[in-house]
Amino acid sequence: MSLVRNTMVQASLTLVSRVLGLVREALIAAKIGAGPVGDAFFAALMFPNLFRRFFAEGAFAQAFVPSYARTLEAEGEAAAHAVAQEALRVLFAFTAGIVIVAQVAMPWIIRALMGTYQDQPEILQLGILLTQITMPYLAFMALSALFSGVLNSAGRFALSAAAPTLLNVFIITAALSATGPVQTAEFAAMAVALAGVAQAALLWWGVARQKVRLSLIGWPRLTPNVKRVMALAIPGAIAGSGMQINALVSQVLAGLEVGARSYLTYADRLYQLPLGLVGVAVGVAILPRLSRAARAEDGAGATTMMDDGIGLAMALTLPAAVALAVVPVALIDGLFGRGAFTDADAALSASALIHYAWGVPAFVLIKVLAPGFFAREDTKTPMRYSLLSVVINTVLGAGLFLWFQSMDRPGFPGLAIATSVAAWVNAGMLFLTLQARGWYRPGARLISRMASCVAASAAMGGALWWVMQSEAEMRARVPGGAIVDVLALIGLGAVVYAIAAIVFGALRPSDLKALARRRSVE
Repeated sequence: MSLVRNTMVQASLTLVSRVLGLVREALIAAKIGAGPVGDAFFAALMFPNLFRRFFAEGAFAQAFVPSYARTLEAEGEAAAHAVAQEALRVLFAFTAGIVIVAQVAMPWIIRALMGTYQDQPEILQLGILLTQITMPYLAFMALSALFSGVLNSAGRFALSAAAPTLLNVFIITAALSATGPVQTAEFAAMAVALAGVAQAALLWWGVARQKVRLSLIGWPRLTPNVKRVMALAIPGAIAGSGMQINALVSQVLAGLEVGARSYLTYADRLYQLPLGLVGVAVGVAILPRLSRAARAEDGAGATTMMDDGIGLAMALTLPAAVALAVVPVALIDGLFGRGAFTDADAALSASALIHYAWGVPAFVLIKVLAPGFFAREDTKTPMRYSLLSVVINTVLGAGLFLWFQSMDRPGFPGLAIATSVAAWVNAGMLFLTLQARGWYRPGARLISRMASCVAASAAMGGALWWVMQSEAEMRARVPGGAIVDVLALIGLGAVVYAIAAIVFGALRPSDLKALARRRSVE
């Protein structure tokens, strides 16, 4: 199956999940808002969201796939299945231990995360309860990650991309069944835990269909196979999750300002959309191919694959980044501005989104460049760069947060600025190191294509800016409320970008044709 087709299978199913995710967030925003209950609920989602992105969105799978695939090719199916079985038991035991410790320590953890509510014990207690309910999700996400890695190694991407939709379906159902902010938060937290079980069960079934029998029954053992997998997978998972760790750091700092965690969370939902649709999808799709090229010492093939991956990722990411930067208030207000979520909340959340927007290309590039290292079983270099980005984000974020507050301004936009700066530093180091080691050097065609993407995105951004100069007139011409206005803006942007991309050459006819056909990748 071609890179474009694999990517689009992954992205299209992820799109379904992300659209449901926006519906979920709009419902939560309307029922809970951006106040104390919202801060407690989003604090409870911090760890599940971190582990979901850490594991389910490719970070662990990207590190596990090369080791599993190498064993499969060199030693056969039985040996590869044994590696997966041994790793499964150890991984589940480790994450279950984390859950148990966290449950006991939760009162102290929440007091640290929600420092601004020290004088409101009822809000702290709600945060503790909600987080204790959601914590088991972590262990089941670990199982899901390993199952996804097995499926991806077999060239099966659909089920692992579709599984996250269950989380959104469960939370939407729970929120619709609840009345009042507190009950909505409690029901939604329970839905998170149940969704983790359902996702793991679905992927377990998918693995079984590939005639891979994995069982949790038996003692976890640190065999040589497990040690070899973990030596690659742990640094790889950290490397692939640097942005998620940065988001966690920002959320911790945001706990010092009322409503800040909620504002950052709603902005996060929008800028994560292109990351999940494009960055994760391209990264997952190119990794098996890069691994084969690296084992065959096919430098030209690896370079072509990276060029295609970066070109496709930027063709789909740059317009999204421009739209987020040009019309952030309209997007936030149209998607979440109803019920308990006010116009003022939308404006504050948009002030963070505009700074996340210019970091979006870097967020996606990290996901596409890191497989260049993972394919060669080098997970420590990306891990070091990821940890350095965490240091930059923490120091810069704390400094900007306090500086903005000293000027009587909200401090949380500084956290968004720091996250984007750290992402660009991380992406830059990955790119330069690939070049320095002779593993990748972009071709002339990619450079030309990047220029075309910039030109097409600028044309789309100009069209959106021009329309927003007459926002009142646009609202009058497009009946149906704010959500319809947002859909109209998205539709306009998509049409303008599609035309400009074809004119400037950002999207090639061969890409479109590849969606409709299968071809060999050998």
